[in-house]
Amino acid sequence: MTDADATADDGRMAAHGGAPGAKGALTPRAEDFPRWYQEVVARAEMADNGPVRGTMVIRPWGYEIWERLQAALDERIKAAGAHNAYFPLFIPEAFMRLEAQHVAGFDPELWVVTHGGGRELEEPVVVRPTSETVVNHFFAKWVQSHRDLPLLVNQWCNVVRWELRPRLFLRTTEFLWQEGHTAHADEAGARDYALRILTDVYQDAMEQVAAVPVLVGHKTERERFAGAVRTWTCEGMMGDGKALQMGTSHELGQNFAQAFGIQYSDATGVLRHVWQTSWGASTRLVGALIMSHGDDFGLRLPPALAPVEVVVLCVREDDAVRRAASALADELRRAGRRVHLDDRTDTGFGRRTVDWELKGVPVRVEVGPRDLAQGSVTVVTRHTRTKQAVALGGVADAVERICGRAAGELRAEALAFRESRTASVGSLEEAVEAGASGFARVPWKAVREEGELQLASEALSVRCLQRDDGGLASAGEADDALVAVVGRSY
Repeated sequence: MTDADATADDGRMAAHGGAPGAKGALTPRAEDFPRWYQEVVARAEMADNGPVRGTMVIRPWGYEIWERLQAALDERIKAAGAHNAYFPLFIPEAFMRLEAQHVAGFDPELWVVTHGGGRELEEPVVVRPTSETVVNHFFAKWVQSHRDLPLLVNQWCNVVRWELRPRLFLRTTEFLWQEGHTAHADEAGARDYALRILTDVYQDAMEQVAAVPVLVGHKTERERFAGAVRTWTCEGMMGDGKALQMGTSHELGQNFAQAFGIQYSDATGVLRHVWQTSWGASTRLVGALIMSHGDDFGLRLPPALAPVEVVVLCVREDDAVRRAASALADELRRAGRRVHLDDRTDTGFGRRTVDWELKGVPVRVEVGPRDLAQGSVTVVTRHTRTKQAVALGGVADAVERICGRAAGELRAEALAFRESRTASVGSLEEAVEAGASGFARVPWKAVREEGELQLASEALSVRCLQRDDGGLASAGEADDALVAVVGRSY
């Protein structure tokens, strides 16, 4: 038995042997998944509810995960040629009336300011629900010639929408996101760029960085973004079999260009309306990370997104232990790892290991006097909850191996789960049955618009349309030839 084994049992029993909901004990996912999710968010110190209904306070642990997701997306967005800008939080209400479909889609969600400085405003202003209108007001000024195209702009900001049933990270009145807006000379250019964002930015970051496998396809007319002609989506399956829309990329056609008068002079001098896209992903990705990878002990984070990759713990108070732990932490930092030294020996070791498990730190290195006398430490892999004795000289290599394989193993586990909960069926009735606990793949021609209404009555929806092989529909390909992915969603 290692030093860690000898001192951790009481803490683990307190954390996982008590009644569900007791301090330190997480409700099992299989028993009550929503409650488990809320407990993980709270006990891993990721977020709290804000003082205004539907708002949230993102705590440092949750915010750093978001910062790392943000950095991964931002790098890919810039590689796709877009540049960051910033547009106002307040939008004249008149702007929202210029594109009828857009207004109809967002009207129930709008927050409107009618007073400022103690007086009623001459014209109410809308608190930004999304920025198509204000961005296109300026695009109309900035685009004059074909030489101004493509115009590729992204912004990182907050948005505010009325939310009927808020849930931290998943649906909140205010949330953080990026929203991209582009203008192109032709329809093909806009479509190609919308798909580039979908696959090279969103799908790649979600699968390679967050280790969450996603289905890509386009939304039905009923589900597409207000004002778009086609909405492309990334859909993930969460740990309870439900779908989560994780990012969308929209072809806007010329709807906003015509409403806002965004025209360019082509090479022959003819004035033409631009073709546009918009696209966004939000702090909902943090919720996806929790629900895709979390287990009954808390978070499981891929190393790329973990605020701390390795925690080095002193098992008990001992000068030699403290020196060895500090030296190991320094060695791992020099190797490029994000490391935290936990030498709080006035707090029980079992309690500390439970807390770090909750936070999802990928690797724990436990240093105790008995192991140290034998020239070794205990290394624990969070995502598998396995431990091994490692010689002091081999700790950096062991951490490198664990961190190198963690994301791939988490992704493979999530993919296997999705496949186990996906059924291919031939009728709407079978889709209703299979979609209740996972995804049903059913020919779209067996669903159509009438079937969507029946699905809605069963709390189901078409998450996306794909080709039979899971690929994206090509330009002009009829939806009747496609497969609908049906499921419950957040």
